[in-house]
Amino acid sequence: MRVAVVGAGTMGQGIAAVLAAAGHEVTVVDTADRLPGSLARIASRQPAPPSPVSGTPELADAVASAALVIEAVPEDLGLKLGVLAAISAATGPDAIIATNTSSLPLDRLATAVVHPERFLAAHFFHPAETIPGVEVARAEQTGQHAVDEVLRVLSAAGKEPIEVAACVGFVANRLQLALFQEALACVEEGVITPADLDAVVRRTMGVRLPAYGPFAVADMAGLDVYRSILTVLHEQYGDRFAVPERITAMVEAGRLGAKAGAGFFEYADADQLAVRRDAVYRRILGAVT
Repeated sequence: MRVAVVGAGTMGQGIAAVLAAAGHEVTVVDTADRLPGSLARIASRQPAPPSPVSGTPELADAVASAALVIEAVPEDLGLKLGVLAAISAATGPDAIIATNTSSLPLDRLATAVVHPERFLAAHFFHPAETIPGVEVARAEQTGQHAVDEVLRVLSAAGKEPIEVAACVGFVANRLQLALFQEALACVEEGVITPADLDAVVRRTMGVRLPAYGPFAVADMAGLDVYRSILTVLHEQYGDRFAVPERITAMVEAGRLGAKAGAGFFEYADADQLAVRRDAVYRRILGAVT
């Protein structure tokens, strides 16, 4: 497949490296003065021997015959709208156009694209050649074919695409920025230094999250325990820690998590789950210690 990546900065370089290594014919678009450095960095981010990637400062030339175009310019609404309009004007009507936006409203970006049924988001994470997850989101008019094709291309390239709704910020950034905000609050309140806070995350919750998401971790801790902790935090810190109605309802219904056989998920054997969990945590700790 011919792929064009428009914008060869940090994210564009990684995306190009991933797709070239998967066997696609990749062209990147960057300014003439930046191209040599961009191409060199793309080669350094691929498995050895690197797959060739071409480059050009001419957007129209790069996208004219591409089956897939990924826009990866900086996170500026006006800039992205202009670049997407230029891509749309230069591609054939069947070319799929994806944006790597991490926060901007997808339906607003879609207004720049002729035939918006071919437009969607493919949100990679830095470093794109290493992080497996890619958030894939459809705009209101995105067609199923575009979604299916992007999911196929990403999966074949060794990625793990995850479909999310087209909300501002998608999912991962809402989670990590919420964590960052609270981390910064702890530092500014004088509770801890940035270095020690990073150590707390690395050696506690950071061990759990590579293996289990927040819902599975909550089930294993016990939703009744979560409700009790949130109650105390709410009293001290206010509504950002208010106990969610859903948690109260689940606890009152007896869905306390793994120990009760049901929480957000169903559990057949909580003891065996704990044995597997602890073995996974030991392997993670061994890998990062």
